Amino acid sequence: QVQLVESGGGLVQAGGSLRLSCAASGSIFSANSMGWYRQAPGKQRELVAAITRGGVTNYADSVKGRFTISRDNAKNTVYLQMNSLKPEDTAVYSCNARYYSGIYNGDYWGQGTQVTISS
Repeated sequence: QVQLVESGGGLVQAGGSLRLSCAASGSIFSANSMGWYRQAPGKQRELVAAITRGGVTNYADSVKGRFTISRDNAKNTVYLQMNSLKPEDTAVYSCNARYYSGIYNGDYWGQGTQVTISS
């Protein structure tokens, strides 16, 4: 089992920045992908950004150029740097770890952290 704990959410004004962290209880080195998802009230959960074991990144069109995902395997932590925040970025952000094999085989989620952007 892998436990994921997010932190770094909060309330900021539009144009501001936040950095989210996702600390894993297990090794993220072997995770096939790590990702950040978000869900706004009344909307479906959507992928914000993901990074593969090989370091390939993928972003939602709405955040390209503003958000950056990174991983520190030594610290078993994944980050989401969010700049130029907009009110429409308001959502609960959740961390995901996906393992396709090995002792952690499975899909894991954190409890989420609230991000609120005021206009």
